[in-house]
Amino acid sequence: MKRSLRSAVKKLLHQAARAALSLLPRDWRFALFRAMVECDPAPGPALELKIADTQDELEACFRLLHDAYVASGFMQPHPSGLRVTPYHALPTTTTLCAKVDGRVVGTMSLIREGVFGFPLQSVFDLGAVRAKEGRIAEISALAVHPDFRKTGGRILFPLMKFMYEYCTEYFDTRHLVIAVNPNKIEMYESLLFFERLQANVVDRYDFANGAPAVGATLDLALARDRFKQVYGHKRERKNLYRYFVETRLPNIRAPGRRYHTTNDPVMTGAMIDYFFNRKTQVFDALDDRRKLLLRSIYDLDDYQPVLPRTTESSRQREALRQHQRYSINCPARLKVSSYGGSVEFELVVVEMSMGGCQAECRTPLPEGTRGALVVELGEGLRSVVEAVAVRRTATAAGAYYGLRVQQPDVAWFACVHALQLGQTHADLEPLSIAATEPMGL
Repeated sequence: MKRSLRSAVKKLLHQAARAALSLLPRDWRFALFRAMVECDPAPGPALELKIADTQDELEACFRLLHDAYVASGFMQPHPSGLRVTPYHALPTTTTLCAKVDGRVVGTMSLIREGVFGFPLQSVFDLGAVRAKEGRIAEISALAVHPDFRKTGGRILFPLMKFMYEYCTEYFDTRHLVIAVNPNKIEMYESLLFFERLQANVVDRYDFANGAPAVGATLDLALARDRFKQVYGHKRERKNLYRYFVETRLPNIRAPGRRYHTTNDPVMTGAMIDYFFNRKTQVFDALDDRRKLLLRSIYDLDDYQPVLPRTTESSRQREALRQHQRYSINCPARLKVSSYGGSVEFELVVVEMSMGGCQAECRTPLPEGTRGALVVELGEGLRSVVEAVAVRRTATAAGAYYGLRVQQPDVAWFACVHALQLGQTHADLEPLSIAATEPMGL
């Protein structure tokens, strides 16, 4: 009784504070938010920031998220005590976690555009963002344990820094999008310079139990200068520019990558079964198309028994076999002999198979162009193969070229072998090493 009374009083006080704050001019409100910034450039060793890549870590994240969403009215309680969505099953989603003394106390999910699109695109138009250069990721599933919500951003700011570093250095992301409750949007606008996708508030956002929502976006390529302009002159613990851009926290465990992959799959077949079949029934709500898409991604024997069945025809299944578990972003160049000299085309390889690749090229690459393709597969890993341009595909993001490889070398073979057979990002190094052994090279 006393606890519920205290909770009711606290809620009323928060509502009164928000109402009073809303009476101030917008610039004053934003200045107050920025004055409350408190970022610690040297948190103690008890804090750890990493990708949630074990079943226990993911379950702790989903439980923390469930409790936060239920308390906020963004979902009804689930018997499992977990909030798990179809997007968490995709290799293009990465869940970050903050741990203190080994206990998960904060979480955030980053959703790159994949086969399901984005959660917020059901109510917000992303056309203007997609028209710009660069890939998009949605920030979702943010929660901090109640014990750490009043500690001056002790968990929230490190999580945001980890998100910023991961998106700019590992996730191949330029634009962030979010859908948040109207009560929270000014925090993102004032502190991080998000801009609203549209002027009006969406009255009902089904992904958050019908709560109202505001959509917003941030261009990370422009944010750096804005951070410097607004925060660059402030003292250290108020200086988000220095904190996000210059400070390196030893608490962050960055993912190890053998190749220039841009996502970090963590779901094994056993983990998919645990979260999506045994603990929840998320897969039951998927339509046949989404079930087929999951099967086209997880096409290994360990996954097939735990993925949802469909009634679609085999022809439709075959049409969806182009989706990969790993995305790559490998710098490359095509060296072409021309009239006694040579010409080089700068490329970025985004897909690979044993027989070729797909690459982005800003310079027109005529069909039939043939030369030596040099691909930087990873740190100190290079492939040199003969290739020929066989097709061009124009998209809103630019032109992509299909190149046929005459004969893969050992490095190419090992990379493709690892990408095809790796279940999680931790599998790539041992698989790539093993791939060279049968060839005797």
